[in-house]
Amino acid sequence: MDLSPELFLLVCSLLIFCSIIISKVSVRFGVPVLLLFLFVGMLSGIDGLGIHYNHVSSAQHIGTIALCIILFSGGMNTSIKEIKPILWQGITLSTVGVLLTTIFTGLFIYWLAGLPNSSLNFTLLGAMLLAATMSSTDSASVFNILRSQKMHLKYNLRPLLEFESGSNDPMAYLLTIILIGSLQTGEFNTIKVIIDFLIQFIVGGLGGFLLGYGLVYFTNKIKLNNHELYPLLALSGIFLIYTIIYLAHGNGFLAVYVAGMVAGNSKLTKKRETNTFLDGMTWLFQIIMFVTLGLLVNPHEMADVALMAILIGLFLVIIGRPLSVLLCMIPFARKINKRSIIFTSIVGLRGAVPIIFATYPVVAEVECANQIFNIVFFITILSLLIQGMSIPYFARKLKLSEPLVESGNHLGIELPEETNSRLHEIVFDEHIAQKGNTLKDISLPEGMLVMIVKRGEKYMVPNGNIKLHIGDILVIVSENREDN
Repeated sequence: MDLSPELFLLVCSLLIFCSIIISKVSVRFGVPVLLLFLFVGMLSGIDGLGIHYNHVSSAQHIGTIALCIILFSGGMNTSIKEIKPILWQGITLSTVGVLLTTIFTGLFIYWLAGLPNSSLNFTLLGAMLLAATMSSTDSASVFNILRSQKMHLKYNLRPLLEFESGSNDPMAYLLTIILIGSLQTGEFNTIKVIIDFLIQFIVGGLGGFLLGYGLVYFTNKIKLNNHELYPLLALSGIFLIYTIIYLAHGNGFLAVYVAGMVAGNSKLTKKRETNTFLDGMTWLFQIIMFVTLGLLVNPHEMADVALMAILIGLFLVIIGRPLSVLLCMIPFARKINKRSIIFTSIVGLRGAVPIIFATYPVVAEVECANQIFNIVFFITILSLLIQGMSIPYFARKLKLSEPLVESGNHLGIELPEETNSRLHEIVFDEHIAQKGNTLKDISLPEGMLVMIVKRGEKYMVPNGNIKLHIGDILVIVSENREDN
């Protein structure tokens, strides 16, 4: 039935509201929050509350918009300084690793399809297509769990996994599109595939780099009177970059991720406000995307593929992903330890991206498209539920975790990047008190100034004669000497 605008808004707002409220379960029980958003959609769908939604192409469009924002925001939060030591490992995992995962898993699916009484009916190309749609990882869910458990990873694992998850979606997308085209034409032209790969990645990577710098330059030069428009300028820039690169036959997802990295590692007018805005938009579109995908699936249809999906999922987790990671890490054996390789293999979570990619065969009406979608959906749920909830356990078991150091300050503010300064805190303890109990006695180094003293719940503007107590927190502004 047709919904009035008011009823449509009511349904949408209730779905988002319920998703946010239910997300509190993620913090308490370690359940991936994105999985809960997915369940909200499923419970609201045709097998639950009865909302009928079967617009696969519109769900795909929502997914594309969401991915553009998520990848750009992820790129902005990727520090070049942090990923520099693991750059080539990350690139290898996000390209060769995705390809190897597709090949290994695709061959296993093809073997399963050939077994007597198998419910699968895939050709070799069809099996490879199914494997390609779920070959990329979603480390965002992993770090949501780690942060909720107040854990931090050693040995540069966090930047490695975040870089891999942000940069492997383009490879999976490219494999999916190429295999769909091959199934539609009935042939697989190796030379053409290699040429397409090169064009997509060169145009996407180089175009994203140049357009990212163009966006930064334009943002810094335009001098808008209404500062609230800067985040919207960035948002429009994201979609412009994606569409320009797409029309130029490049990989738009790779382009927005690279552009995000350029923007995040450059001096950008109102960067903090833009980052905050995009973080909020990322959460909003993750909720919309997962709830929409949950509405799209009919849970009763997954019963027909449950057994095969479990077998494929187990192969992917136990053999496909670990073998791919192991082969990719052989050239870097001296730079990464065995425990890190094992953990990287375990952390291959599937998220919204595989489900979105699984809608492409449905829209293209290739053979067994609905079966592909249901299998990918089932495996994604298993991955988020089983793998996602076991991540903290394995991090501790492999001795790769350590307490998460709190960042920021009690004032909850940040200084503009242009000031070339930063805020940090020190606690006035017995060791410092040996020099005296006033700011004059402490004699802070040149370039450091105490802005606020926090004592319990009180905040005091200090002067040189203020008497400090043990446990006082001194909020200090200092020159940022990293660039000097």
